[in-house]
Amino acid sequence: MRNRYLDLLRFLAIVRVVVYHVTGWATLTLIFPAMSVMFALAGSLMAASLDRSGVPAVGRRLRRLLPSLWVVAAVFVPAMLLTGLPLTPRVLLWAFPVADPPANYWGALALSVIWYLRDYLWFVFASPLALWLFRRAPWPTLLAPYALLAAIEAGMLPNAPTVLREFGLYFGAWLLGFAHHDGLLRRTANRVLIPTALTLGAAGAAWIVTHPGPRGYDLNDIPLGNALWSAAFILVAIGRAPASAAWVDRSELLGRAVTVLNRRALTVYLWHMPFVVALTPLVDVVGWSHQDPVGLAIRVVLVFALVGVVTVLVGWVEDVAARRPPELIPGGRIRGASRSGGAAARPGIAAPVGGSVVPVSPAPAGRAVAPAPRAAEEHTLKLSAR
Repeated sequence: MRNRYLDLLRFLAIVRVVVYHVTGWATLTLIFPAMSVMFALAGSLMAASLDRSGVPAVGRRLRRLLPSLWVVAAVFVPAMLLTGLPLTPRVLLWAFPVADPPANYWGALALSVIWYLRDYLWFVFASPLALWLFRRAPWPTLLAPYALLAAIEAGMLPNAPTVLREFGLYFGAWLLGFAHHDGLLRRTANRVLIPTALTLGAAGAAWIVTHPGPRGYDLNDIPLGNALWSAAFILVAIGRAPASAAWVDRSELLGRAVTVLNRRALTVYLWHMPFVVALTPLVDVVGWSHQDPVGLAIRVVLVFALVGVVTVLVGWVEDVAARRPPELIPGGRIRGASRSGGAAARPGIAAPVGGSVVPVSPAPAGRAVAPAPRAAEEHTLKLSAR
């Protein structure tokens, strides 16, 4: 049976990512570190998959992740090739993004969220070995990514490759997902878990305050502070997750929304940023400033509306990838149920990324607020949309 509390966390993470990318409010990253939460939930689901299937679970995860990316690539890669992107072998990275795929000046902004899929792929590949190590030495394994990130931030590993830095930043959250799946967090007494969370949170807050980034206290610009603050959040929000949250489905509207975003998390994550970038100049043209609350609210509504249209058009690819019957809008009434009220809404079902969410994204949740396009001819995707 699905835990609707975890479904609700995924729902909130996706919404937070989209709203952050529209508004650029750094406070949102502190209130809800969405990307780390998404990686933690994905890590928990990956551990469950490995327990069920062993190493073949890696292939199953990729099968569920990549088709939605290929749909995006089928639309945007030809458009970028027609607007200045050179046709080189690196374009094949759009089929399997183990490194940043190339993009032209506008594509690097609109498709900047691809970093999440790159990290996700590497974490999936590492999971069989990481889970084996975690179950033999849980605490050293959990601490290793944070120690790696601290060494990078201290300059002990100059010119560390991007993948190594991302392991330090987000793989700790993925491993906390392992700890959640194995019950380690649940078995940890409050007298240990709560002080640990408070210590990590205080250390993260101190680092954030003393090491502000170019956008102030935006977690996405402060890797070590991000990792520590997010770990504290995960220990409380996921480590003390209730076994269920039946109240989510007491509201038909909320329950359906949670189900839809869980089943279409990857589609929403991949497609929202192009609309954010496209609407940034348009809202100014028609007089809806992207700085005032009304202009921001209009942009948020428009982005969700446009993403909703795309989700209806291509979101069913996530069902096909998961070998489910395709649906235009997930969570409808069970087929064959009577019209007299005996039908019940279907609970949320796992989405491709992490089994039930993106990756999430999550969002992302998100770094970049769409700036004006830069005049570069070509550059790879930046780690800026989180």
